[in-house]
Amino acid sequence: MRSQGAGGQNVNKVSTAIHLRFDIAASSLPDFYKQRLFKLSDKRISKDGVIIIKAQQYRSQEKNRDEALSRLQELLRSVAVVNKKRVATAPGKGARQRRLDEKGLRGKVKVLRGRVAGEGE
Repeated sequence: MRSQGAGGQNVNKVSTAIHLRFDIAASSLPDFYKQRLFKLSDKRISKDGVIIIKAQQYRSQEKNRDEALSRLQELLRSVAVVNKKRVATAPGKGARQRRLDEKGLRGKVKVLRGRVAGEGE
């Protein structure tokens, strides 16, 4: 397949672009990886469960092939990472006290901005 962009004299003669197709269901990946890949909302994954990666950045087919494989590895690595579940915590006693102290100070500042009793009558 011919790639787009600059290529000089060989632009219309040499097929350098790479279309990498990876069938998730037919692969030997563990089921955990397959399920996470199917759940991804990535435009490179077709409805049939085939990952399609097009690499055409370089003029040589070998470099484009390496680029496509590295992109596939990167996608598989992103699925392998499991984020820790966040545990909800409440603010500590000190944090609550500091918040209340700050609110009190802010209230005093606002009271002092008001009219002074006995003045301007």
